[in-house]
Amino acid sequence: MAVAILLAVLASLSNALSAIFQRIGVQNAPADNTMSLRLIAFAIRRWIWLAGLGLIALGFVLQAVALRFGQLSAVQPVVTTELLFLVLILGGWFRYRVAARDWVSSAAAAGGLSAFLVIAHPAGGDIVPRLSHWLVVFAVVGAVVVGTSLLGFVGARWFRAAMFGTAGALMFALSAALTKVFTTLVTEGWGHVFVHWEPYALVATGLGGLFLTQSAYHAGPITASQATLTIVDPLASVGIGVWLFGDRLHTTGWRLPAEVVAMVVLFAGVFVLSQSPLVAGAKDESGGGDLLARQPHRR
Repeated sequence: MAVAILLAVLASLSNALSAIFQRIGVQNAPADNTMSLRLIAFAIRRWIWLAGLGLIALGFVLQAVALRFGQLSAVQPVVTTELLFLVLILGGWFRYRVAARDWVSSAAAAGGLSAFLVIAHPAGGDIVPRLSHWLVVFAVVGAVVVGTSLLGFVGARWFRAAMFGTAGALMFALSAALTKVFTTLVTEGWGHVFVHWEPYALVATGLGGLFLTQSAYHAGPITASQATLTIVDPLASVGIGVWLFGDRLHTTGWRLPAEVVAMVVLFAGVFVLSQSPLVAGAKDESGGGDLLARQPHRR
C-alpha cells in the first residue's frame, strides 16, 4: 500500500508540473487560437510544452503502476494532491504570494486525505471483475456522463463548465479502473493483452475524458471545472473500486462517520483550493489571464 501511495503522489507531482509547463508553452499563443488546431501547432514548436506532454505520460505510467500495487479507492483520492503541488511550486519556485486561505485549504485537503486513508485503510481489490459488473458500471457512468454533458449546453457558464467537468471526471475514473485491469494483463505477458477488450476501452474512455475536460475549460471559468474534476474523480473511483474489484473500506463503529468527516474536509479544501487565483492561473490556457512567470524576490 505504501508503495502505491508514494507512486500516486509522484504521479500527482508530475501532473502538476505538466500543467505548469504546458501553460507556459501556450500562454503566448494568439488569442484566436483557443480551441483550435492552430494552438497545437503553436505549442509543439516549444520544448517546454513538449516536456509537459512527456510529464503527462510519466504521470500516467506512475499512476498505472500505483494501481497495479494498490486499490483504486486508495490511489485515486491521492490525485487531489496535484493542487497542493501546484500551490507549492507557484509559491516556492515562481515566488507568487500564497494567501492564507490557500495554506489553510491545502492543510485541510492533505489532512482530510491522510485521515481517510488511515481510518478507512483500503484493502482487498484483487477480485477479477466479471463482465456483468463491468456492464453495470458502463451503464451507470454512461448515463450520468450523457446527462451531465447535455446539461453542459444550458445555464450559466460556470454551471456548463462544472457539468462538462463532472462528465470528464467520471470518464477518467472509469479509465483508471480499466488501467488497473490493463496493468494486470501486462504482467501476464504482452502476447495476449490486445485480444482483450479492456485496452481498447481504456483508449476510448481516456480520449473521451480528454475531450470532455477540454470542453469544460472552454465552456466557462476554470475554477468551476477544476473543482468538479478534482472532486468527482476520486469519489467515483471509490465506488467503482468497491463494486468492481472488491475494495474493502473499514467502516465499522466510529470509522464510517470519521471517514465521512475526513472526505468532507478533503473536498472542502480541494474546492477552496481550486478557486485559488494561483491554481486558475496555472491551468488557464485561454490566453486571457496573466502570463505565468517567475516573480522577483519580495522584501
